[in-house]
Amino acid sequence: MIERKTLGRTGIEVSDLCLGSMTWGTQNSEAEGHAQIDRALERGVNFIDTAETYPATPPGRATAGRTEEIIGTWVAKGRRRDEVVLATKVSGEGSMVARDGDPISSSIIREALDGSLNRLQTDYVDLYQLHWPNRGSYHFRKMWAFDPSAVDFERDRDELRAILDCLGEEVTAGRIRAVGVSNDSAWGMMTMLRLADELGLPRIATVQNEYSLMCRHFDTDLAEMCLAEDVGLFCYSPLAAGLLTGKYRDGAMPEGSRRAVSSDSLGGRWTDRAQAAVEAYSVVAQRHGLSLTQMAIAWARSRPFMASVIIGATSVAQLDEVLDAGDITLPPECLADIDAAHRDHTLPF
Repeated sequence: MIERKTLGRTGIEVSDLCLGSMTWGTQNSEAEGHAQIDRALERGVNFIDTAETYPATPPGRATAGRTEEIIGTWVAKGRRRDEVVLATKVSGEGSMVARDGDPISSSIIREALDGSLNRLQTDYVDLYQLHWPNRGSYHFRKMWAFDPSAVDFERDRDELRAILDCLGEEVTAGRIRAVGVSNDSAWGMMTMLRLADELGLPRIATVQNEYSLMCRHFDTDLAEMCLAEDVGLFCYSPLAAGLLTGKYRDGAMPEGSRRAVSSDSLGGRWTDRAQAAVEAYSVVAQRHGLSLTQMAIAWARSRPFMASVIIGATSVAQLDEVLDAGDITLPPECLADIDAAHRDHTLPF
C-alpha cells in the first residue's frame, strides 16, 4: 500500500508516490487534471508537484504557469486545500521560459512566489523548490561536458546565503512551509545545509533529481549525503520519460505520447543503449510476472533514501496502473535480476 513519509525534519507527511502535473495544459485539459487529482486522493496520494514553468510537454512562454492555474481552479472549486501537500518551484538559469532565465535571487523568489500563490489560489506552498542551481548542473544529459572548474564557489556561497535568508523570511511569513532543491549536487546541498545550521536558516528537506532504473547517478555520494543529513530524494522521471513503460519498444510512436507531441529525443534519453536497456528490464519484469511500469515504480519506492516518487499520466487509466505499484513489494530474486541488468546497462543515456 502507499506509505507516508516525513519530508526531512519538517514534520510534513507525504505519500511516497507524488502526482506529477507537467502535462496539464498541453497534453491534458483542466478537466483531466482535476480528474487525476481526485483519483490520486481517492487512492491515498496527498502530494502534488508542479512548477511555475509547467506544462513542460513542450515548455513555452505562452503556456508557462498554466499547470499551476489548473491546480488552482481545483483548489477553488473543491475547497480541499488541507488534504494536499503542494510543491512548486522557482525557475532560474535552467529555463528561458520564466524571466528569460534570470538567475534565482531574493527579488526573483518574491516575484515568482507571488505568481505561484496567485495561480494556485492558495495562501501558502508546502514545499518550495529551487528548480536549478545558479551555477549550473550536470543533470539533463549535461554530465558529459560538466566542468565545475568554472564555478566561483565563494560567490555561489554568498548567493545561497542570500537565497536562504529570503526563504527564511517567507517561512516566517507563512507563505512557505518547507524548502527543497532540484537538479542539484552534493556540494550545493551540503553548502546550504551548513549555512542553515550555522545561521538558523531553513534547512533543505528534499532534493528533486532524476532517478530511475536507467538513471542512477544518485546511488553513491548523493545517497550517502541524504541518508546522513535527513534529506529525502523526491525523484522525477522514474519511468525515464516513458521508456520504462515499454510503449516505445520496436520504434512505436503512440498517438498523444511525449515523443509524438514533442518530436524530441525524450530529453536526450532516446538512444540505442537506452533501447537495449529497456529490453533487458522488460525481460526481468516478465520473468517475475510484473508489468515493466509497475516494476520500475516499485523499485524506486524501495530505495532507502526515497521520500516520494513523482508519477505522471495522461489518463486516469494510466494513473491507476502506476498507482497499483504502491501494492507491490519486489522479492529479493527480482532485485538481484535488476542489479544484474544494471551492471550490463549502466548509464544508457
